[in-house]
Amino acid sequence: MSRQDSGNSLQLLLGTGAFAFCFAVFGSVSAMMPLIRESMELNPIQVSVGLATPVLLGSLGRIPLGLLTDRLGGRLVFSLTMAVSALASFVIALATSYGQFLVGAFFLGISLASFSVGVPFVSRWYPPGRQGFALGVYGAGNAGQSLAAFGAPLLAGALGYVWGFWSFGILVTLWLAFFLATARDAPALRPGSLADSLRPLREPMAWVLSLFYFLTFGGFVAMSIYLPIFLTQIFELSPTDAGMRTAGFVVLATLMRPLGGILSDRVGGRRILLGVFPAASLMALLLTLPSMLPFTLGALGLATAFGLGNGAVFKLVPQYFPRTVGSVTGLVGAAGGLGGFFPPLVVGALHQALGSFSYGFVLLALFSGLCLIAALRLDRVPVATGRLLEDHRPPVEGALQDGQQILG
Repeated sequence: MSRQDSGNSLQLLLGTGAFAFCFAVFGSVSAMMPLIRESMELNPIQVSVGLATPVLLGSLGRIPLGLLTDRLGGRLVFSLTMAVSALASFVIALATSYGQFLVGAFFLGISLASFSVGVPFVSRWYPPGRQGFALGVYGAGNAGQSLAAFGAPLLAGALGYVWGFWSFGILVTLWLAFFLATARDAPALRPGSLADSLRPLREPMAWVLSLFYFLTFGGFVAMSIYLPIFLTQIFELSPTDAGMRTAGFVVLATLMRPLGGILSDRVGGRRILLGVFPAASLMALLLTLPSMLPFTLGALGLATAFGLGNGAVFKLVPQYFPRTVGSVTGLVGAAGGLGGFFPPLVVGALHQALGSFSYGFVLLALFSGLCLIAALRLDRVPVATGRLLEDHRPPVEGALQDGQQILG
């Protein structure tokens, strides 16, 4: 068995670390938001816009980064992404007004977009039967959010405000040096034309997967960036205590993501999703109860569901689109990022208009129910890796036919 047939642990480590430190840079914004809100005297809408701004570039930027990775390779694109992330973290710490903060936060979003670079970089080192595992481990780079949620307030309190951002920029820079010295791209098929790379983006199956990731990853991002606000405003916790609890949410979701990938290798990604979506609806409703115990249970339950769901969705991507993993990852990842962009805006608007966060949690429960309906239809379409290998249909053609059945 060749190195590529069995996988490459070093490249998996490099990709996971790069994503983790980039995600820590992204997470520093939400971790520092309670301090930013007080110092700049922001209202709920301004807080929501500030939290959502980096997610905008982090979402839309995933599509071009995925396409570039398909064509130029993950080593180059990941290196450039880390360099920009580090620079943005140094710049945002110097913002002295809300407008300057928004500009810095927008460019900081490139660190969130890094996800679509690592999926093709990592997956090409692993055979189909181990891609759920590999991408689950890679997705555990979400732990960078936990690092920021816990570390940023502590560093800011101990060393000064700017170190809540600068520390993670330094970490990314150090990992970039290690990455440049040791990373290499897997031997891959020669990329086709740009039209070939874009073709899967017009197929229904890619959009079905995007819907699922809009909830699972978008929900994870929205909860992780808004938990410090929920906990400080609803339960009047200190920023440090809220950060520690947010870190726990992120750690649990991160640990569940590899498990979701491993279970998807064994039973199929769609079966995992059939359990994830009803669980997410129930947990979201628990968040509407104004007590710490049900809120904590709901948040931890969502962390579990979202983590498992994230691993399951990205088991399905290389199954359907093995030759264009980067471009499809860009689309699906962008949908997930937008799932983290819109909810903070909606929740902030509802809270300002109606005085409660609960309406946002109810909308989350309803949207998860919509995804369950789509997953039930997906369950009637045989999409396991074995079937794709056995019936010899071109993966893109098969995905098109299956997606049309799901969307009716």
